[in-house]
Amino acid sequence: MLTTLRIKNLALVSDLTLELAPGYNAITGETGAGKSIVIGALNLVLGQRADRALIRSGSDACSVEAVFDVAKLRAPIKSFLEENGLERCEEQQLVLKRTFTSAGTNRQFVNGTATPLNVLARIGEWLVDMHGPHDHQSLLDPAKQLAILDVFGKLEAERAAFADLTRRCIALETEKAALIVDEKTYAQQLDRLRFQVQEIAAARFRPDEEAQIEQEHQRTSNAARLLQLSQAALETLSENESSLLTQAGSVGRTLHELQRVDPGATALTELHAQAVAMLRELQGEVSRYADKVDVDPARLQELEERLNLIHTMKRKYGASLAEVMAFGEDAKRQLQSLEARDTELARLKAALGQLEVEIGLVGKRLSAGRRKVIPQLAKAVSRQLAELGFKQSKFDVAIETEVRSSRCDDRTAQRTVPTSSGFDTIEFQFSPNVGEPAKPLRAIASSGEMARVMLALKTVLAAEDEIPVLIFDEVDANVGGETANAVGEKMKQIAAKRQVLCITHLPQVAATATAHYAVTKQVREGRTITEIELLNPKARVTELARMLGGQSEVARKHAEALLKQGRAEA
Repeated sequence: MLTTLRIKNLALVSDLTLELAPGYNAITGETGAGKSIVIGALNLVLGQRADRALIRSGSDACSVEAVFDVAKLRAPIKSFLEENGLERCEEQQLVLKRTFTSAGTNRQFVNGTATPLNVLARIGEWLVDMHGPHDHQSLLDPAKQLAILDVFGKLEAERAAFADLTRRCIALETEKAALIVDEKTYAQQLDRLRFQVQEIAAARFRPDEEAQIEQEHQRTSNAARLLQLSQAALETLSENESSLLTQAGSVGRTLHELQRVDPGATALTELHAQAVAMLRELQGEVSRYADKVDVDPARLQELEERLNLIHTMKRKYGASLAEVMAFGEDAKRQLQSLEARDTELARLKAALGQLEVEIGLVGKRLSAGRRKVIPQLAKAVSRQLAELGFKQSKFDVAIETEVRSSRCDDRTAQRTVPTSSGFDTIEFQFSPNVGEPAKPLRAIASSGEMARVMLALKTVLAAEDEIPVLIFDEVDANVGGETANAVGEKMKQIAAKRQVLCITHLPQVAATATAHYAVTKQVREGRTITEIELLNPKARVTELARMLGGQSEVARKHAEALLKQGRAEA
């Protein structure tokens, strides 16, 4: 259930915290007082689109925070939070928060952790079912009607099984279609794939080959220059009369004579010996380097041809040798599949045949389940409609089942319902008057009739629906008198199994609530703000009297009677 809703800087709200009770919560107030702000705030925190125009004038940002008690929530919220890297619920409290700024920045949080908007919206689907004054139009959609029937009949598992089989079937049909081509196209595909596979295989590439080839090509293409430079270095070191080693010998003799005259110059001769040793080591290394330099025009040509092949293949098959090799492996798999086309087609045909059988069986079970529960739904809704003022009305569900020879491929026929929903098309039918045949709901129902049909369905589904919070926004429009009393009773009935928030203009509807909140406009420091207050018994009488038309003694007595009646029926 929703325990707390905090709104900051949204429309006319400055800073408002609403503590909600279990059961039935009624929200009332003058037209324009801001009752819809509660709905707008919940829409935001449950993942709907944010409109910067909603930010309170003079503020740069607004925020909405909602706290839900999820102790009895049937949805897999714990595993969902773990899978999305979100903090777990402390003491069974789930905290959702949404902020957005005038600059267009949006941020969402679940239990204090930032999260994408779609994650917030997914959680919202498990928590709140919101029904506004125009939502009853969804009843005109046959797909929505079918979903309602399946929820009522607890047929979701069969429907999900049918959808899974259908998805698998369509995937196999796609594979099959890729193999079924005309012989000319088939031959062209084989030739193309064989050429690609053979060309890449013949190259015998290694993933790291390109860098090695380029390095060797660099050395080989400059071999003559490298040999010339190394030989020049050797001549300077030792191979002419003025070489460094020749001059070092002359320096050595001079230092030995110096040491003979002055024994204290020993360190100089030692340094000279070290210098000579380094020069001889350098001479050896340069000589060995020169021996390894190979001026080989044939090898250079080989390397250039290999590099050209690498560049050509990269232009055709990928940005790197690794991608070229991966392309070859994929082409090889495609070639094997095409070459074994007959075998592969036989496998797919067998698999499709088995799936066809399974789809037929599951689809028939689903259709049979629907036909079984249709009378139960019709009877339950008709009973609720009678309590809502349609004493002699009739509600029914027409069903048509069509099983096609090809159930997997949507291209074989134009479907009227999604493939995943089964073979059935249904239509809610309604007759508000005695003696008149039931006709499709879309053909005969007024807005007031539609609202009451939706309320009847909500009452019937309350025991089956797993969503813990139901919100009704002025669903009592276009009703009054005894029907208003019935609507209030329906709210209370639904609230026995779910938490209900109902925004209403009817005192009869508000009087049956467990908790009653009044929305008012106040002027503070020259600014208009919207406030919501939980009413005590005395204030509740005052609010109901206002809704009845004034604060006369008669109105207050009537209000007290409504409250007394609501408590007596509780």
